[in-house]
Amino acid sequence: MIVGIAMGVNIMAQSIPVRDRFNPGEITYYDLYFKWGVIMSHAGNASISMQSTTYASKPGYFYRLLFNTSGLFEKVYKMRDTIDNYYSSNMQLLFSQKRVNENDYYLVDDLTFSYGNNRVYAHSHRYTLEKTKIDTVLVSSKQYMFDMLASTLYLRSLEWDNMQVGDTFPFNVAIGRDRVNIRFRYAGQQVVERSETLKYRTHHFYVDIFDDAFTQSKSAAELWIGDDDNHLPVKIRAKLKIGAVEVYYRNAGGLRYPLTSRVNIPKKR
Repeated sequence: MIVGIAMGVNIMAQSIPVRDRFNPGEITYYDLYFKWGVIMSHAGNASISMQSTTYASKPGYFYRLLFNTSGLFEKVYKMRDTIDNYYSSNMQLLFSQKRVNENDYYLVDDLTFSYGNNRVYAHSHRYTLEKTKIDTVLVSSKQYMFDMLASTLYLRSLEWDNMQVGDTFPFNVAIGRDRVNIRFRYAGQQVVERSETLKYRTHHFYVDIFDDAFTQSKSAAELWIGDDDNHLPVKIRAKLKIGAVEVYYRNAGGLRYPLTSRVNIPKKR
């Protein structure tokens, strides 16, 4: 597997080879739905953006996810979640902060990444406004280790020209005191239909997540990545213990390349 070999060579630097996929100023908007049986309700909105920045007095990049509930879910369980990533100029993850504000409960997860001795280290600090809940160091010596948001950039970096169905791309995600084993598994090309007049040509990946929060480890989630040079997520589906969450691309601004994966079909007269 050519991509896997390249990953192994570059593992300890952990620079994500994604710089040619985006321009600073890119922002992408998504709609989130909760699906339970035949019921599918709009649950929230999300945006993911990339900007140039300075971190520790050096130039780099700032990658942000914003999420908020909407509609009925806003009245039942209000959520305002933010994940911030800071990268070096060569796309090495340096710092991640997740801020969870759910029904007035506030929680922060800080991850500070460092590299050396052929290992990736993540200092994990979880705290509320009152106290520290977790303060530990996670270590990975065999493969990439990110936070969950950075894994989306890793997926965008993959080159599918030489991929074969079944190829896998393993990595770790640091969550609290746990180092969760995850892998992307390639499932080939697929068309995502949003309506009778709108479709997307995509590459389909399964996500095998080995964590109790998901109903099963294999195929716990699926991602469909637009088949153009942007490599943007077009659809995401994650299985939960009750129902599933589905995420759909809405629109974007500041993209580096035309969104040629989008196929508009004229309405029938």
